Amino acid sequence: MDILGLLIPAALFLGLLGLVAFVWALKSGQFDDLDGAAMRILIDDETKKPSPAEEGDKRPTIEPSVSTLADR
Repeated sequence: MDILGLLIPAALFLGLLGLVAFVWALKSGQFDDLDGAAMRILIDDETKKPSPAEEGDKRPTIEPSVSTLADR
């Protein structure tokens, strides 16, 4: 039963600490725009980077070679 004298104040302190952190988050604007980040991911960027095919890919292409018995 002596442990309850330690656990109850510790639980109250942790609960109060969580409440203070939540109130701080509310006042600092953490919950102001909940849908903004979710919608921003769906919006395309204004500037589109050209694909390597559009800008003229400078990498050498390696043609696959198929060797068959008829070619020998």
